[in-house]
Amino acid sequence: MQRRSLLALAALLPLAAVAQPGVDRPQPRLPTEPLVFETRDGRRLAFTVEMAVQPEQQMVGLMFRPEVKPDEGMLFDWGSPRESSMWMRNTITSLDMVFIAADGRVHRIAERTVPYSLASISSNGPVRATLELAAGTAERLNIRVGDRVLHRIFGTAP
Repeated sequence: MQRRSLLALAALLPLAAVAQPGVDRPQPRLPTEPLVFETRDGRRLAFTVEMAVQPEQQMVGLMFRPEVKPDEGMLFDWGSPRESSMWMRNTITSLDMVFIAADGRVHRIAERTVPYSLASISSNGPVRATLELAAGTAERLNIRVGDRVLHRIFGTAP
């Protein structure tokens, strides 16, 4: 009897996997907040970012999203500075990943990441947050390491 129950449970597992966001479909849009880059030449670049703050939201991120709009992104708030390591599993569009230190300064940028790649993309040092943008955004807007990010989690509301 116990073996039959285990077999029945095993048969249901693929159905459970299909019903979970991130396994085969994007998660619903997360709450958004304003974010602004202050570049070293004084420009202010405004974005609307989805806030990924819960571990389950961060695990799914932008998986299965067909696009990221030019003035939008997703901000992963780690809560406190830590090494950030990302990957592109189930992410079908290329992204720019902006790693942001606790003081709001851009620490590192990984440009034009490879869709579906399982390679680790590291912050190479402790960061408070990671921002995912449409691929090519950093180059197009000339966002560079050292630029300042204004957002409430850095104590600087835009």
